[in-house]
Amino acid sequence: MMSPSFNTGSTAAYISHISATVPSITFHHLPAIPLDLDSFPSMEAIIFEVLRLSNPHVRRALQFIASVSAFVIDFFCSSSLPISDELNIPTFFFLPSGACVLAFFLYFPKIHQNMTLSFKDMKNTLLHVPGIPPIPSSDMIRPMLDRESTDYKNFLDSALKFPNSAGLIVNTFERLESKPLKSIQEGKCNPDGNTPPVFCVGPLLATENRHGAAAAVHDCLKWLDSQPSKSVVYLCFGSLGLFSSNQLHEIALGLERSGQRFLWVVWSPPLGGERNRFLPPPEPDLDVILPAGFVDRTRDRRLVVKSWTPQVAVLNHASVGGVVMVEDMKVALRMNEAAEDGFVAAEEVERRVRELMESEKGNNVRKVVEEMSVAAREALSDGGSSIVALEKLVQLWKSG
Repeated sequence: MMSPSFNTGSTAAYISHISATVPSITFHHLPAIPLDLDSFPSMEAIIFEVLRLSNPHVRRALQFIASVSAFVIDFFCSSSLPISDELNIPTFFFLPSGACVLAFFLYFPKIHQNMTLSFKDMKNTLLHVPGIPPIPSSDMIRPMLDRESTDYKNFLDSALKFPNSAGLIVNTFERLESKPLKSIQEGKCNPDGNTPPVFCVGPLLATENRHGAAAAVHDCLKWLDSQPSKSVVYLCFGSLGLFSSNQLHEIALGLERSGQRFLWVVWSPPLGGERNRFLPPPEPDLDVILPAGFVDRTRDRRLVVKSWTPQVAVLNHASVGGVVMVEDMKVALRMNEAAEDGFVAAEEVERRVRELMESEKGNNVRKVVEEMSVAAREALSDGGSSIVALEKLVQLWKSG
């Protein structure tokens, strides 16, 4: 474990919880790397640099451990792959984002090779990746928009290292992403090189363990208990899904005009600056960040929660009928954004929420979601595809 310069303390609490409940897991704490955060162009650049500078400590830690069967890293830790190779330790990449993301990054070097423009200069050019729907270049994440940037080069370097690993551990299950998985396993996403074995071990769900949330949890689930079956739209974009004040206003107006019941987890607008991107914003003042009168006008059909809900419990609740969150999976409806800045107008929020909850198309989406929910449980049951994949992975480590 390593404490980054922007650590808020939540990691330490999580480690303490795991250490107390799963004593077989041992944590090796690496020295912190002091950096001038303001000298970096982005938080991604900071993460890559901190991990790169930590490599000497990683080497010592791996040498200290008596017997290492496998070394599991994520995308940002790819700079440590040469160390584990030198020490003859099989290294596996873990991808928490699923097979579609894996398919893209395996194919990313080919896209880079075939294009000369940055994604930001390609307008809405469609990027074709085997096994997944065409991706508008404008949908690329911010760190990858400029091919001359340090971030872009870091992402490309990590993608190039995927084929050099001993395996790819993916947070998905076969029925959910059968098309991209088929393309990956057939080598279509890395046509010029090796594709390591893929282990689908998902869905992996975090345990609900948040301090100080007991009252909010009770109120949230109690409110859902009082709503009709499959009648509530759930909006939760995560701690990194922060919106400007203007965008929050548009979401609120769209929800109000839709006439639908909704549970909305609201965070304060971002503080601004790369230093603050991964830090928790202050507690939101709903009377300030939401439209005047919104809370009162929607009181009978909504619950607005500040910053957090027990997501697994909410998503499993019978009253939740839709989630504002991939088209190929047929489990979501795409919202149309403004061409330049990704802004979504109130009219578009209203239209899509109505479509999800009232139309035949929305009904079909919700049916697929229910089917995938059943399939997810089957994948994690005894003899299920994800359990079998995990057992194969563990056996591989033991035999190595």
